Amino acid sequence: MSKIVLKNIQDILTPIPGMRYVDEDWGQLDDYSPNPPTQFPLTLIDIGNLQYSDIGKDRTATPQNRQMATGTIVLSIANLRLTNSSGRAPQNQKDLAWSIWDIIESVHGKLHGVVVGGTAGAMMRTNMRKVKRDDGIQEYEVTYTIGMTNV
Repeated sequence: MSKIVLKNIQDILTPIPGMRYVDEDWGQLDDYSPNPPTQFPLTLIDIGNLQYSDIGKDRTATPQNRQMATGTIVLSIANLRLTNSSGRAPQNQKDLAWSIWDIIESVHGKLHGVVVGGTAGAMMRTNMRKVKRDDGIQEYEVTYTIGMTNV
């Protein structure tokens, strides 16, 4: 089930205009500075955590014990920021510096409230945080909750 959810999220986000890299998060932004194996802007997809509860048995299924899962999907949305956005900067430079927010909004518009496959319910945004970095990469983690049944 998790594979279906991750793959479908990738398929939904890949067509976003300007998005150059969408993949499962396997550490592409960790310990590769200054040259991570990605292109920017990007979205990395990961399962933050899933908690399972028993919901009964289905003797025709394998395994027979059925469960419901609730948890989080964490999206790392990042761009390489090479320009500043100060008030006196040229407008095109400021537009590039602020472009991460357009990307975050595009990702949210594609995923919030969307059922991403299988027996998964709709994804609902619950959190966003800035990741402090020292390498010129501007990164935000956006967390969505999701529920899955009969897993």
